[in-house]
Amino acid sequence: MLKVFFYTLFSLFIYSFSWSQTPIGSLLKNPKTTFKNANGPSASLVQEMKKNGLIIVFSCNTCPFVVGSKHFPGWEKQYNDLFDTSLKNDIGFVLMNSNEAKRQGDDAFEKMESHAKENNYKMGYLLDENSILANELLAKTTPHVFFYNARFELVYSGSIDNIWDGKRKKEHHYLKDAINSHLNSKKIKPASTPPKGCSIKRVKP
Repeated sequence: MLKVFFYTLFSLFIYSFSWSQTPIGSLLKNPKTTFKNANGPSASLVQEMKKNGLIIVFSCNTCPFVVGSKHFPGWEKQYNDLFDTSLKNDIGFVLMNSNEAKRQGDDAFEKMESHAKENNYKMGYLLDENSILANELLAKTTPHVFFYNARFELVYSGSIDNIWDGKRKKEHHYLKDAINSHLNSKKIKPASTPPKGCSIKRVKP
């Protein structure tokens, strides 16, 4: 049963590996763009940036990789802890919802507001209208992490950790390791990992 569950989850994102990844070191093009916030006042990524960087996590309201299920805890349960870790180290942390194709349904702004409240989000939960930021960053899944330094240069992208892998022999906390390496001016290894999750629901042309 567990194998069937993980196969089902895997089928949600396997196609995404054919997409190109945003190169490490890439600059964010439009950090001053203002986004509507379901958990606070509207904000730009410049406003969310802190002294030691900014972490953007593409997320949503319903994906089992985010909210969890019977056999998978869901990464959403880590969001507040990751926010606290980031804040303690003067790093911004924000969620971004780019599911434009579900904007009239599960990922409507009002449902984002309710979801943030129900889950006691400590961080901003921004609406990426028309998936513009997701398209710029080539974001693939919910969740998908992008960690920028204070100059808006990409230093890490990919998964939060590897707990999705039922066959893992060791747990790897990729994002927390990236934070620690960045704070200690060490090279981040790995600087990029495959994102795991449900595909971002873009509006088809």
